[in-house]
Amino acid sequence: MSTPKFETDGFACRVVDMKKEYVLKSETVRALRGVSFDVPEGDYVAIMGPSGSGKSTLLNMLGCLDKPTSGSLWLGSDDVATMNDDQLADIRSQRIGFVFQSYNLIQQLTVVENIQVPLFYQGKSLSKEQQLRSIELAHMVGLAERLDHRPTQLSGGQQQRVAIARSLVNDPFFILADEPTGNLDSRTTEEILQLFEKLNNEGRTIILVTHEDEVSKRAKRVVRLKDGRLQWDRQNSQEVRDAAAKYAIDNMPVEV
Repeated sequence: MSTPKFETDGFACRVVDMKKEYVLKSETVRALRGVSFDVPEGDYVAIMGPSGSGKSTLLNMLGCLDKPTSGSLWLGSDDVATMNDDQLADIRSQRIGFVFQSYNLIQQLTVVENIQVPLFYQGKSLSKEQQLRSIELAHMVGLAERLDHRPTQLSGGQQQRVAIARSLVNDPFFILADEPTGNLDSRTTEEILQLFEKLNNEGRTIILVTHEDEVSKRAKRVVRLKDGRLQWDRQNSQEVRDAAAKYAIDNMPVEV
């Protein structure tokens, strides 16, 4: 039986009845048990769940770092669940922008060179337009004065800004952020969340994995997993989002 086609116009990605099973010491672990949800273009989704909920497994699927046992993941008109490893590598470098908790910058490269890393993976020489775009992205995330700096010369918040700029260089279908504020203090966390909100307001689609309630309240929507299943999928009202932002600012530590 052929895989059914789904309407993909207007969606950054669609997860359809996704299941993932692992065999560990002759025991089958069902990490995902038929998860389905859509991410419309321009959405801002926080994915949450306790340890063992399947959150990390789902993150790997959305990032095309692993393939489901069954089910589909549609990016545009392509079901990437059916692709081989080489095709998935192309998808990762061209359609998904990654932001990691630990930044994952290359220490020997400058800010601009780190932003360009996804372009290098495509095996092509950088065009003048791409070089200019990398500089523009550095300016956009507030690093205009740090273009030639290396990661060791930057604060944690500045390194995460480089990572966010890097995630945008290929104009991806969506930004996939894995605990992007996990290594940051509260003031820097607020700066990064404000940057995500700015990007989302400009039309960028963001899928953010977090364990922090106050971070998830800043998203437009929260998808929560439990025991490998979708526990609930809820919209955050603008009032909830505004209240979370106000709480973060009101409780900011006083600088000394």
